[in-house]
Amino acid sequence: MAKKTFENAIEQLDKIVQELETGDIPLEQAIKKFEEGVKLSQLCSKRLDETEQKMSMLIKTAEGQLSTVPFE
Repeated sequence: MAKKTFENAIEQLDKIVQELETGDIPLEQAIKKFEEGVKLSQLCSKRLDETEQKMSMLIKTAEGQLSTVPFE
């Protein structure tokens, strides 16, 4: 199975939120959707953390040299 992209996870999460907000689904199904939403939320959070760790900013030092620093 292919790794779920951040964008796909966000789309699925949005769909689940919309379904839960309608209130038109049975309680058991709502609980399953909620649990799925929590897992998707955790996946998205993990992907954002991983991306933040990979990112860095390129800055110019006082000597005119380019240097990278962690993006915050």
